[in-house]
Amino acid sequence: MRKLSVFNFISLDGYYKDLNNSMQWHQHGGQEEGEYSAKSAQGGSTLLFGRVTYQMMYSFWPTEQAKQTMPEVADGMNKSDKIVFSNTLKTAEWTNTTVVSGDIVAEVKKLKAGEGSPLTILGSGTIVTRLAEAGLIDSYTIMLDPVALGGGTAIFSGMQKTLNLKLSSSHVFKSGVVLLNYDAV
Repeated sequence: MRKLSVFNFISLDGYYKDLNNSMQWHQHGGQEEGEYSAKSAQGGSTLLFGRVTYQMMYSFWPTEQAKQTMPEVADGMNKSDKIVFSNTLKTAEWTNTTVVSGDIVAEVKKLKAGEGSPLTILGSGTIVTRLAEAGLIDSYTIMLDPVALGGGTAIFSGMQKTLNLKLSSSHVFKSGVVLLNYDAV
């Protein structure tokens, strides 16, 4: 059975998107975070996105700017298999991307039951909430940025049940960003 994890950035006040629906507030930190991101991007996971996050990621990672500023991360993102969940998007232009429509919970259950690499959701808060409520997410990696946004979209916005997690590890980067790894209980 494939494992499903989440990787997301949040502010000190719990938002992953600001009031303008942007994630540009995330402080990309220093060398430590860059090395962590480069290593993570080579991890071999199949990446899962909602349409909005997919379009944001596609607008950057295949570009020359991404290849110059973060070459290892860009290489990993571009080589990874990607699945975008959308009922409106019909095709995807980013290499190695499949569009899946329909019932996301049923589709993810099929993916988890199948063979293949681990699955990682990047961003995509609505998907995180739906799959967390369905009990399908095995672990959460959260990068907590030392910034308060004062408003925006919470990572578990609209969640209707309590989500209990167990801290499995943590790391504080020199920039003040805290990496938190949680397992679902």
